[in-house]
Amino acid sequence: MPDLSPMEAKLVAALPEEAGWQFEPKWDGFRALVFRRERGIEILSKSGKPLSRYFPEIVATIAAVDCPDFILDGELILPVGDVLSFDALQARLHPAPSRIQRLSHETPAQLMLFDCLGIGGAALLQAPLHERRAALEAFHQAHGGPALLLSHRTQDLDMAQSWLAQGGGALDGVVAKRLDAPYRPGERAMLKVKQHRTADCVVGGFRRTKEGDGVASLLLGLYDDAGLLHHVGFTSGIAGAERPALLQKLEPLVEAPGFTGKAPGGPSRWNNGVESEWVPLRAECVLEVLYDQVTGDRFRHGTKLLRWRPDKAPAQCRMEQLIREVRPAELSTLAGTSTDADQN
Repeated sequence: MPDLSPMEAKLVAALPEEAGWQFEPKWDGFRALVFRRERGIEILSKSGKPLSRYFPEIVATIAAVDCPDFILDGELILPVGDVLSFDALQARLHPAPSRIQRLSHETPAQLMLFDCLGIGGAALLQAPLHERRAALEAFHQAHGGPALLLSHRTQDLDMAQSWLAQGGGALDGVVAKRLDAPYRPGERAMLKVKQHRTADCVVGGFRRTKEGDGVASLLLGLYDDAGLLHHVGFTSGIAGAERPALLQKLEPLVEAPGFTGKAPGGPSRWNNGVESEWVPLRAECVLEVLYDQVTGDRFRHGTKLLRWRPDKAPAQCRMEQLIREVRPAELSTLAGTSTDADQN
């Protein structure tokens, strides 16, 4: 298989307004390059690691395509029931073949295609995007199906902005690509606006700095319908000069249990198995944070502290604020029209 890295995106604050750009949804899944040769099939992750063994149903789908030679760029997504689940994708990265086989039948994945880098022995890396997209659409028309999907595209900025507003948890953002540009492996040659949302959270605890004289991170909680406060994530973007003063502010509020539902864990793969101590607080402080994605009932990544909310009652900070994975039946709303109806 060729040594090829996927083209990447540079994070920007806004989508470009001038002509000559194509906009595409950035799906919340596993980025994947798919290689089909007469000698075999390979699915590689963004970092170049093989994914084929974890998604045998996708390998079978690719093997059934009546075309022996192609390279595709896309995103592995996985519907479970009526939502797209990132949790279910992560569950596939498991060493037990029996479990992988069972999950591949119980919750089959899909491949969302958005670029074609080669087909029928012809390399398309140097071809402009509009030619690669035409080749991809022809490929999908001939071979697409329930497991092999074609991602939306548009040149309409308003449509792209509506994807950001309506995409829900299925989208990681919107990507912009030059229509006249070649595929640049490994380069940040695309632009991406990430999907961000805000939530008001209770501060249920904190972790100290290594020296012990300041606050390293704040532990965030939200209430469920039973009135239990569950740990949902953290924020650590606290300026160094503010950490000692914040510790002084929070120390009078130290009181167990902090979280009455799910609490922060101890040892993990992120701290090399060392107990990560945290200090519980009375549920009195509320802050607003910026987050990108939710997995299960937790923020997938660290959040950004926007502001403290002394005007907000802790009991008002509830789980329903979280925007979770979108339902597959709602995916069609991201298009508004057919995939290429708005193209010039």
